[in-house]
Amino acid sequence: MNKIISVFTILVIFLLISCGNKYKLQLDSPKTIQVSESLKVFVVEKNRNPIDSVKYFIDGKEFLNNESLDIHNYRLGKHAISATVYYAGQNKKLNNTIYFLAKKAPELYKFEIINEFPHDKNAFTQGFEFYNGFFYESTGQRGKSTLRKTEIETGKILQKIDIDKKHFAEGMTIFNNKIYLLTWQNKVGFVYNLETFELERTFDYKSSKEGWGLTHNNKHLIKTDGTERMWFLNPETLEEEKYIETYTNKRKAEKLNELEFINGKIYANLWQKNSILIVDPSSGAIEGIVNLKGLQSKAAQEGDDNVLNGIAYDKENDRLFVTGKNWSKVFEIKLLKK
Repeated sequence: MNKIISVFTILVIFLLISCGNKYKLQLDSPKTIQVSESLKVFVVEKNRNPIDSVKYFIDGKEFLNNESLDIHNYRLGKHAISATVYYAGQNKKLNNTIYFLAKKAPELYKFEIINEFPHDKNAFTQGFEFYNGFFYESTGQRGKSTLRKTEIETGKILQKIDIDKKHFAEGMTIFNNKIYLLTWQNKVGFVYNLETFELERTFDYKSSKEGWGLTHNNKHLIKTDGTERMWFLNPETLEEEKYIETYTNKRKAEKLNELEFINGKIYANLWQKNSILIVDPSSGAIEGIVNLKGLQSKAAQEGDDNVLNGIAYDKENDRLFVTGKNWSKVFEIKLLKK
């Protein structure tokens, strides 16, 4: 009797496995898609077996796939596509990854030099900002990192503090009479008093990998971490509340460095590139690329280390300034569409 039950049990298990093996399910979706297009995904049963129903999800949120999904309001970059398939009294979850790209190619810009100002050639510029008629700057390298305030016309250092030797200072910005400064790989940032440069508090990074560039949009601090992501931080709690990913209509842009928020757009240096990206802060779309080739040699520098890295903007007088690591000059430039 026990042998009969055992044989019957094995037979039932075999039949269930066989039934399951008849179904070969596959989730079909494009690998990349521009947000100007409509998204349509499918579940395919390769053996043409019947499927009872399918539920589709994007980033964990269900959507109806009866008609194409409008994705023009989605942020760019990586998204998770999944489907739960119901068939023959069973269900199975399928997963896929898709990348949303910008709807059009970025505009191309060249530049015109309006003015030149002296800059400390020993300043390994990491953060750069114009505020109330002065330049504020953070400089890098372990054991040499500083925070400083300088006179525009002369380059004279008016105020300066040294950062702890164990830290490599990175991007900085001024918001609500505070100076926010990042460190590179220590996963910690600092908040200083604007007037005295006294340290008021520190904060830890959460999900972002490192500290690179920093700016603000009058609501959030905006931080880069060396990848394609820009993180939006609550300036009070300093929590990373959300992020965008920067993409053109064809590919992502990584190694985003020093930042400046100008007229509703994020301007971003690319590490080791003589260019600036103009980014839509809501979607991550790269709307413009500024070619600044030639400035590095005019600042008496060359090579991969002493590259363009520093964007500052005088909103009241509509002046755009750029400099770089160990450059001897700050350039006031005007952008011109090609």
